[in-house]
Amino acid sequence: MSDPRYQIDVSVVTRYLKDQSDPDALRFAFAYTITVQNTGSVAATLISRHWLITNGDGEVEEVRGAGVVGQQPSIAPGGSHTYSSGSVIATRVGTMQGSYQMLADDGTQFEAAIAPFRLAVPGALH
Repeated sequence: MSDPRYQIDVSVVTRYLKDQSDPDALRFAFAYTITVQNTGSVAATLISRHWLITNGDGEVEEVRGAGVVGQQPSIAPGGSHTYSSGSVIATRVGTMQGSYQMLADDGTQFEAAIAPFRLAVPGALH
């Protein structure tokens, strides 16, 4: 949505979890910390999420669910919500992207895009 009243910015930091990974079993675990910032002028609640997780072989896992890590945070204009979660893929490199479905306090529903970000074992991408 291009209406400036309904603007959500999403930033992501990822980290490889070596201690939870098992390369011999094709298990690569990653943590990610996401900050969802309301840069619009209307408070909004994050009601659900939609993820596309793609491993290095091009296999896609689709995930949908209510809120994030068991919460449906309401974010005031200028405010933010930060949370951490994780994903396990079968390759050393992959990507995640998706969207949050938001409900503004004025009843407007809109989507906040989550740009693709990389999951990568250190050194896997020279």
